[in-house]
Amino acid sequence: MMSRTVSSWILSSARNSIVLQRKGRLYSICIPNRQKIKWKLIFSKTLLYPAASCSLDNIFSVKKAFRHTSTEEEQFSFQLSPSQINDILRAGELSHKILDLNCKNTNSVLRFDSNQLASNTPIEDRRSAATCLQTRGMMFGVFDGHAGSACAQAVSERLLHYIAVSLMSRQALEEIELAVECMKPVMPILQLHKHPNDVEYREITSQYFENLRVYWQHLLDLDIEPGFSLEEAMISAFKRLDSDISLEVQAPQENELMRNIALQVAFSGATACVAHVDGVHLHVANAGDCRAILGVCEEDGTWSTLPLTRDHNAFDEFEIRRLKREHPRSEEKTLFVNDRLLGILMPSRAFGDVQLKWSKELQHSVLENSCDAEALNIYQYVPPNYHTPPYLTAEPEVTYHKLRGKDKFLIIASDGLWEMLSNEQVVKLVAGHLTELNEQKPQLAFEKPVNLGYMHNLLLQRKNRGIASLDKNIATHLIRHAIGDNEYGEVDQEKLAAMLTLPEDLARMYRDDITVTVVYFNSETIENYYRNNE
Repeated sequence: MMSRTVSSWILSSARNSIVLQRKGRLYSICIPNRQKIKWKLIFSKTLLYPAASCSLDNIFSVKKAFRHTSTEEEQFSFQLSPSQINDILRAGELSHKILDLNCKNTNSVLRFDSNQLASNTPIEDRRSAATCLQTRGMMFGVFDGHAGSACAQAVSERLLHYIAVSLMSRQALEEIELAVECMKPVMPILQLHKHPNDVEYREITSQYFENLRVYWQHLLDLDIEPGFSLEEAMISAFKRLDSDISLEVQAPQENELMRNIALQVAFSGATACVAHVDGVHLHVANAGDCRAILGVCEEDGTWSTLPLTRDHNAFDEFEIRRLKREHPRSEEKTLFVNDRLLGILMPSRAFGDVQLKWSKELQHSVLENSCDAEALNIYQYVPPNYHTPPYLTAEPEVTYHKLRGKDKFLIIASDGLWEMLSNEQVVKLVAGHLTELNEQKPQLAFEKPVNLGYMHNLLLQRKNRGIASLDKNIATHLIRHAIGDNEYGEVDQEKLAAMLTLPEDLARMYRDDITVTVVYFNSETIENYYRNNE
C-alpha cells in the first residue's frame, strides 16, 4: 500500500533528522533512507502580531485542524476522507468574474481563480488582486515570504497602491493631495478583491497611508510630464516601498506595536511578482523566484508555454553577472555559496532582508535600540565575507507582452508550485481543466419521458467521467496535482492525504507554501481590439 510506504518513510526520515538551532534561524539536515531531498534553508517563524493584537491562529483553521503538530505523536495517522481533503484544499479559494455595470464583460480579463496551501504555520505566502479605479487595468500579485510572514504581509497590502499612485496623472495626484489637506474623503485608488481570511495590519494602516502620501508628494515634486511609463511606474513603486520599509524601522517610534511590526517587516523578507493587465497590454514585474507564465493555444490546437519571468537566484547567469558587476572582483567566489546569496538566501532579489542590505554598523544601531528585538526572534547576523552591502535589491525585472487571441491564461505562483511542477505540466493541467469544464456546459439531452432508471444511469456516467469531483477553481486543481501526483501525473489520493497531514515540524521538508493565481483572458475582447485597430 502506498500510504503505508509513504507514511513509514516520512516518519523514519523525520525522526532521523538532525536539527540545529542558531540565533533565530533553523537549519535542518535530514538523513534520508530512500532518496535525496533538496533542502532549503528554513528560517524560524516569527509572530506576526503580539498576543494582545490580532491572532493568525484562525487563518486557514480548517486545514490546520487535520495536521499533526509533531512527528513525536504516538497516534500518528495519514488518513483523510475525500471530503476532508477537499475542505483543506479549498479553504483558501478565491474566484472573481469581471463584469461591467451592464453585466457584460468588455475587459480583457474574463475572470481569475486563486488559492493557497500552507506548509509553514502561519503561511508565509501572500497574494493580492485589484481593479485600478483612478487609472485603467487590473493587478495581480503573489508574494513569497521568508523568515516569517511579516514582510510578505506588508508588501501585499502596500505594493499595488504604490504602483497605482505611480500611474496617476499629475492632476489626479493634486486632487487627492488637496482632499487630504482639506480633510475631505479621498477617492479610492483600488478596488481590492480579497479572501475573507486575508489579514491586514490594521494597527499600522495610518502610517502606511502617510508614507504613501509622502511618495505621491515626491512624484508631484518631480513634475514629470506626461508621467511614468508603466515599466517605470512598476520599478519606481518596488524600489520606493522597499526604501520605506527600511526607513520605517530606523525612525523613532513610541508605539510599541508599530515598532515591533516595523522590525519584523524589515528583518524578514519577501519576493514579489505583480502583473498589470490593461486591454492587450500585459506587464509583469518580478523580484525573486515567484514565476509568471502564459498558456498559449496554437492554431493547431496544441498548447505552448511562454515564460514571462526569470527566477532571480544562483542558477541564473544574468543574476550572477549582475552581482559580479556590482561588487569587487575579490568577492566573486563568495557572492554565492552553496547556491545561495552569501550562503544565506536562495533568491537574489527581495523586499526587506535588511541584514543583506544595511551596513554592520546600522544593523547594530537599530537592534541595540530595539529592546524587543530578541523577544521577536530577531538577531543581528552578519554572514562571512560581508564587505560591500547592499547585496540584495528589490528592483524588479519588468516584461512587456502584447496579448494575442491565442493567449488564454496567465499563471502567477510562488516557488512552492514550481518546485513540484514544470511550466509545461502546469499549462497542460490548466488546459485540460478548461476542456473538461467546457464539456460540462452543454445541456444534457433527456429522453422523454424521463424515468428514474435513465437518470440513475446518467448520474453513473457522470461519476465515472469524474465530473462530479472536478475542482471548479483551477488554482485548487493545480495545488492538488502539485502535492498529490504520482509518477504518471495522476493524483494518488493516499499520497495526497499523507502530504496534507504532515506535522508542522515536518511539512516544510516536503513542500513549501503554495500560492497560485490564474487569470483567464477574454479572447473575444482581445480579437476585437485587433479588428478595430487594423
